[in-house]
Amino acid sequence: MTDNPTNNPEEMDGDRRDFLLISTTVLGVAGVAAAAWPFIHSINPAKDVLALASTEVDLSAIEEGMAITAMWRGKPVFIRHRTAEEIQAAESVDLGELRDPQADADRVQKPEWLVTVGVCTHLGCIPSGQGIGDTRGDFGGWYCPCHGSHYDTSGRIRKGPAPFNLPVPPYAFTDDTMIVIG
Repeated sequence: MTDNPTNNPEEMDGDRRDFLLISTTVLGVAGVAAAAWPFIHSINPAKDVLALASTEVDLSAIEEGMAITAMWRGKPVFIRHRTAEEIQAAESVDLGELRDPQADADRVQKPEWLVTVGVCTHLGCIPSGQGIGDTRGDFGGWYCPCHGSHYDTSGRIRKGPAPFNLPVPPYAFTDDTMIVIG
């Protein structure tokens, strides 16, 4: 009788062991991956954080001279459609007079639109000047009544204890009437 390799019991045991080893290894790796996934996934930012990462704002309803407040990352963002007079006032300022010198052109992408974070740089108050009839301070921009900081029509500090200008958030125009903040 000839030995047939497929009928050899020792080889069949070896094949069975190889199959069991490969199967248990694959199942073990899958089990570790399934157990590790919740921990890996927990490192991702939460959905509410992702939602606040950027804010889209439609500018079409904002008439010249008006301002709106949008929320971005839990902070108010002041968006003002500046008049020709406000633009002129912002551009004509001598930078040597400013505590935090910044040219108006460095703070805006389009002269008629000013976008700033609406938080006073002194103690984090919200300056007035967004609504009709609000006090806008000595320079026509914003006024923080808590400690008397006055900002101009470019959001630059002009008078009072605030050390810096109102910050300009990262933003981009997606078309003529839409911006994305963040």
